[in-house]
Amino acid sequence: MSTEKDPAPPYSPGAASSSSEGFIGSFIEGFKPHPVHAAATAKRRATASGGQYDIEQAAINLAESPLSRKLKGRHLQMIAIGGSIGTGLFVGSGKALNTGGPASLLIAFGLIGAMLFCVVHALGEMAVLFPIAGSFSAYSTRFLDPAWGFAMGWNYALQWLIVLPLEIVAASITIDFWHSTVNKAVWVTIFWILIVIINLFGVKGYGEAEFVFSLIKVVAVIGFIILGVILNVGGGPSGEYIGGRYWSNPGAFHHGFKGLCSVFVTAAFAFAGTELVGLAAAETANPRKSLPTAVKQVFWRITLFYIVSLTLIGLLVPYNEPRLLGGSSGADASASPFVIAIDNAGIAVLPSIMNVVIMIAVLSVGNSSVYGSSRTLAALAEQGQAPRILAYIDRRGRPMVGIALSAVIGLLGYLAASPKQGDAFNWMLAISGLSSIFTWGSVCLAHIRFRAGWKKQGHTLDELAFRSQPGVIGSWFGFALNVLVLIAQFWVAVWPLGSKPNAETFFSIYLTVPVVLAFYVPYKLIYKTPFVRSADMDLVTGRREVDLDSILMEERAEQAAWPKWKKIYRMFC
Repeated sequence: MSTEKDPAPPYSPGAASSSSEGFIGSFIEGFKPHPVHAAATAKRRATASGGQYDIEQAAINLAESPLSRKLKGRHLQMIAIGGSIGTGLFVGSGKALNTGGPASLLIAFGLIGAMLFCVVHALGEMAVLFPIAGSFSAYSTRFLDPAWGFAMGWNYALQWLIVLPLEIVAASITIDFWHSTVNKAVWVTIFWILIVIINLFGVKGYGEAEFVFSLIKVVAVIGFIILGVILNVGGGPSGEYIGGRYWSNPGAFHHGFKGLCSVFVTAAFAFAGTELVGLAAAETANPRKSLPTAVKQVFWRITLFYIVSLTLIGLLVPYNEPRLLGGSSGADASASPFVIAIDNAGIAVLPSIMNVVIMIAVLSVGNSSVYGSSRTLAALAEQGQAPRILAYIDRRGRPMVGIALSAVIGLLGYLAASPKQGDAFNWMLAISGLSSIFTWGSVCLAHIRFRAGWKKQGHTLDELAFRSQPGVIGSWFGFALNVLVLIAQFWVAVWPLGSKPNAETFFSIYLTVPVVLAFYVPYKLIYKTPFVRSADMDLVTGRREVDLDSILMEERAEQAAWPKWKKIYRMFC
């Protein structure tokens, strides 16, 4: 087992070469290999060779990753609060409302939200202790099985690689709201260039962009909630009181229990990206202080932005509203229940404003997709589970090959200019649809196994800088719920609503499962990877603080002196 090493000091590209003067020189210099990366490449041995997988070396490689550490607490908090709010909430919730009714909408989003609360806390506990690149897949490799870590890493990378062109297609579709005559290829080019430029600024560019994007989304959702309450009680232009009439006519449920099960995949897609706060821990200046606060913010995002806003959607829009099915795809803002609710109230300008917010949300998720895929691919390469070139980190701490690969796949967004844009959107959605369920389930199981190893090796919970509030019980709940969602989706995939069983419908819903198995089974057979025993887990490599016990003692003594109101506040924030 390796001993802990101090992280390499940050590298300043401007000081690398005296000949590199001015902006152009510094810009070019920044793309050269990071010295830490170059040195590590020269000395590291392959982690997967000779039919065996070296878990210890993989952990060392990740711990020595020279990714930039420039994210601040405010970046993490805003990523946690509004980072993944996108078409899943603003548009996809309309189809879910039509499929299951307002009660099913709330139950499905509520259950997925409760499960995610457990997932993010479990992830936060591990990420504060081990703020390493790759996060979820790395924890599966370290605490479960390297073959499962390989499958989960590629599952997550593929999810985000596909999401970029999907969101670019979605952004171009949102333009249709204004009946634009400009060719969609023009909009695709503009959106693609914008997202790539943001990510070329490195993790700082991603953090600042997400801070602004998330702030806009948060303000918009809060504004909609206030407006929704006013409209519901009769404060709109018509002065008509709505109340709970749509829960009686046409009703609270649609298509019964199967309708409820059908909503789960929409809810999962809407919440996808919540776990990015854990992935960002490796590039945070002080994850031990920033990450716990960000993790606690997720509770408020789930409660306020999803549950409250969807409750109002269910009150303002009946599930049999024809426009809910009028969209050309799952990204058409004309089918957004948020836009429909405002339009029904007869407020002229606000639907266009809401559509602008939807477009910003789409670009935000596209921005996150480049970040998520490039970091995951780099981590897989560091562990010997992807081509070595993907581990290339430049002098500004950017995984440039991963960013370039994501940008190239983003060019699939030009499918938006074809007549088959709706089909392209739906099949890209199918590939990424259930990916999050596997990621979240794996995080919960890795946390359960981590706690078992932590106890087996003689550690106590007092040694943890941050503890999951729902604990191991919450992780068991989260894991069980993820399994139940997969079972429910299998039922819906085999016997779909309103039609007979057919292969196209099955794979449009369940395509992720055979993809995951296609990665897991061959890797397991080739490398014969063992399931990691609790006594053999590496609980040292990747920890940043050298003298954590004394630091925690000082902080807890300080916290004990806090007034009661501050203790309660810190529990939730």
